[in-house]
Amino acid sequence: MPTISKKGHDMPASPIRKLVPYAEEAIKNGKSIYHLNIGQPDIKTPEVALNAVKKNDIEILSYSRSEGSDTYRKKLAKYYNGHNINVTYEDIIVTTGASEALLFLFSSTMDPGDEVIISEPFYANYIAFSTASGVKVVPAVCDINDNFALPSVKAFEKLITPKTKAILICNPGNPTGYLYSKEEIEQLAALAVKHDLFLVADEVYREFVYDGHKHHSIMEETNIDEHAVVIDSVSKRYSMCGARVGCLVTKNKLVRETFLKFAQARLSPPTYAQIASEAALDTPQSYFDEVIAEYVGRRDLLIKELNTIKGIKVAKPKGAFYCIVELPIKNADHFAKWLLEEFHINNETVMVAPADGFYSTPGIGANQIRIAYVLDKESLIKAVYILKEALKVYKD
Repeated sequence: MPTISKKGHDMPASPIRKLVPYAEEAIKNGKSIYHLNIGQPDIKTPEVALNAVKKNDIEILSYSRSEGSDTYRKKLAKYYNGHNINVTYEDIIVTTGASEALLFLFSSTMDPGDEVIISEPFYANYIAFSTASGVKVVPAVCDINDNFALPSVKAFEKLITPKTKAILICNPGNPTGYLYSKEEIEQLAALAVKHDLFLVADEVYREFVYDGHKHHSIMEETNIDEHAVVIDSVSKRYSMCGARVGCLVTKNKLVRETFLKFAQARLSPPTYAQIASEAALDTPQSYFDEVIAEYVGRRDLLIKELNTIKGIKVAKPKGAFYCIVELPIKNADHFAKWLLEEFHINNETVMVAPADGFYSTPGIGANQIRIAYVLDKESLIKAVYILKEALKVYKD
């Protein structure tokens, strides 16, 4: 019998999506599920983006350029300029989601056996991208007891070896909601220059920053043009996850030229989705003001309700719409399955994402879950109540 590749064997299942069969079975059995497991916003997509597709009169749905359409990239560059990021459209390559941008970047800048340092816990698919590229993830472990703050510069620098090629951060963070300060960005930029590394920032949640804080992009640093790479996406910003449009932004010409070869091999990003994404850039600031106010309200309510549960620990996010919760159990993976298979209150249950899949360090996060507060407040209250009651009867 033919065998699969070692790479295929090592590829991890998504901690976010691997429980879907259990959820589908629960629904077949008549249960309703509160989905706390996936970052699919319930916020409506801006009408201007939807109408750009609905009212379009295209007669031939043709390829776009492999870099993405010039009109979209020029408008995107204007958006970045408005956020103190001085780039031109030529610094941007449009991708099929931020996932493709990260995968192509790994392949463009790292060889098998090279290392990338990532603050942990991190977006689970970073492991998938590194596995697909043969790259080793070196975690900079952050602690829930410190609200997942970045380790000291000295501790971070100790992780750098001759095989280190890049530092990767998500800012604000998925799954923690951690927001990197301007000082932390400056420290990481200095490390990247000192050790001749790439500094990669996944900034897909840049609009979602709370409590008067400000997002500081690595592209605002003036001395790291050859080192800085930003990954971005329309998925969360405009509640357009299904559009699958992202981009890479960098002033490093060699990285762009190399990246483009991978982009050419997949031909082009989706045309209609680029049309919608271009139109979405006309979304007024009032849309984001309302969305941010809604997420702040949900976050505060969620943390208040969670803190009524005996034995739990929760980190307060400053951005994005996720939080990590430590439960008084041993195995969150088993607990998540049990919730779907065996527990319900009036045929209602919850679906969570076990957090161990957001760590690469063995044994860490086994008793943690990630919650995405992308449900309305009434649903969040009900979901936390179900969690609270479930923990009273659950046996490890």
